[in-house]
Amino acid sequence: MTVAEAEALAAELDLDVDDIGICHACLSTVTFAIDGGNPHKIAGAVRSMTPYLWDEGLALPARMALERARRRGVANAGDALRDVQKDGPRSRVARAIVRRLGADLGARAKGDLLKMGFQSWPPRACMTIVIQSAHGGDLASARPRSRGGARVSDA
Repeated sequence: MTVAEAEALAAELDLDVDDIGICHACLSTVTFAIDGGNPHKIAGAVRSMTPYLWDEGLALPARMALERARRRGVANAGDALRDVQKDGPRSRVARAIVRRLGADLGARAKGDLLKMGFQSWPPRACMTIVIQSAHGGDLASARPRSRGGARVSDA
């Protein structure tokens, strides 16, 4: 199976990046490479991340999607299923699936790192504790101040 055939097949699979239990922050390595547009960096990101994503939980949904595609008569699905069973994350179709999911994540997130699986730091609960600690537990004293140092009025 050629790379082009693997990518065409990956595009036909019923896989949703938000429904698969894989780390979006990990997948975003591929997304960032795709956004950068350098084919060598894209290939490197796909090649390096596919085994991790595969082991993390992509293997089963990918195999199930390939089996459903085979039953629907999608071209190359049977061959791809055999390749995946034999070579796992080193197969062309596994890499094509990761590339496609990386592109899907980028399209959905539109640059929003939180949608790519990253978390804000410090978490909001931590910020409340930090602010309270800095102001002796008094959130009222944490109100914004004007440039002259006086509190901004509530009015």
